Amino acid sequence: MDHDSEQAQTEPARGPRSGAPVISLGPLAVALFLATLLALSFMVLRDFIVPLLWAAVLVYTSWPLYQRLVRRLGNRINLGAGLMTLLLVTALVMPLLSITALLGEELANAYRAAQARLAAGPPSLPAPLAEIPWLGERLQALLDRLAGDPAELRDWLGAHAPQWLETARGILGAIARNIVKLAVTLFALFFLFRDGERIISETQLVLRRFLGERVQDYWLAVTTTTRGVIYGLVLTALAQGILAGLGYWAAGLGTPALLGALTALLALIPFGAPLVWGSTGLWLLVMGELWAGIGLLLWGGLIVSMIDNVVRPLAISSAARIPFFLVLLGVFGGLRAFGLVGLFLGPIVLTVMLAVWREWLEERMHGHGDRKTGSEGEKGVGGT
Repeated sequence: MDHDSEQAQTEPARGPRSGAPVISLGPLAVALFLATLLALSFMVLRDFIVPLLWAAVLVYTSWPLYQRLVRRLGNRINLGAGLMTLLLVTALVMPLLSITALLGEELANAYRAAQARLAAGPPSLPAPLAEIPWLGERLQALLDRLAGDPAELRDWLGAHAPQWLETARGILGAIARNIVKLAVTLFALFFLFRDGERIISETQLVLRRFLGERVQDYWLAVTTTTRGVIYGLVLTALAQGILAGLGYWAAGLGTPALLGALTALLALIPFGAPLVWGSTGLWLLVMGELWAGIGLLLWGGLIVSMIDNVVRPLAISSAARIPFFLVLLGVFGGLRAFGLVGLFLGPIVLTVMLAVWREWLEERMHGHGDRKTGSEGEKGVGGT
């Protein structure tokens, strides 16, 4: 009896029909459950991933200031998180509101100026544009034809109005979506400030479970690259503001320092600096300052814009200690793949890939060296 029970305990469990061992579906079920949960979570958070990433970047950038503020407040974390969120909201929203108000005022002025020109009679090109060979004559002929025949002007406007309305509808939709994303970003700032340390520690624990101790190297690569991108953005914006200010001064504008500061502020956004020096150069052309306008446009296009393409990747490369060409690909590829947040994601992805590549090479080289040393040692022992 005891022998039979002992044999039953040692034999593996078998199926009722085939006699094969029963396979446990526990790990497979857990993996399937986790994959389904991740897919559903991605579907829920898909539209908010980019705003949350921007919030994480802003919190990471201002984290040292937040820590000093919390210490001054007697380690009152909620109060410190609220004050830092209010500070960042003010720093981000106020310039946007100012720029929006300025654009609205300029559009209203342009509309009134256009009405005055139409009421004064047939429109004429500004003298600098009219004096451009071939192009000036053709533009003036087009204006004369449209102004001389109101029916043709109405037909021309009617033909292009649907396209303009569709473009305007798309712009308004994009503005509304970006306002919602900005609200999510600003709302997430408080919670990331308050719970940032806990989120980082829990993230590292989860990643360590899947990747082992090597996760520390990957985490270091991510933080170093993020810091490099931030330094690159700030240095590039300052350099563009200074160089653009020199261009405004050379063009004879009355407020070169103010325009340079505005250029530096908008240079934090990709392709934001040309909005300042480009519109200023066009305004000079319209006002009759032909050579000043052309010179400013050339200075902005050849010098100021090249800073954006050279200084930023160089700063990121030196801070993150990765090849310049790889950073260049990461910046432009990230912009194309992820939008503005790709400025950070592109270099980070390539940096982590490079870290994995180097780690794999080191493991292969060390493993090969160990095997080679072991075989030589065995040969020496056999020889003795």
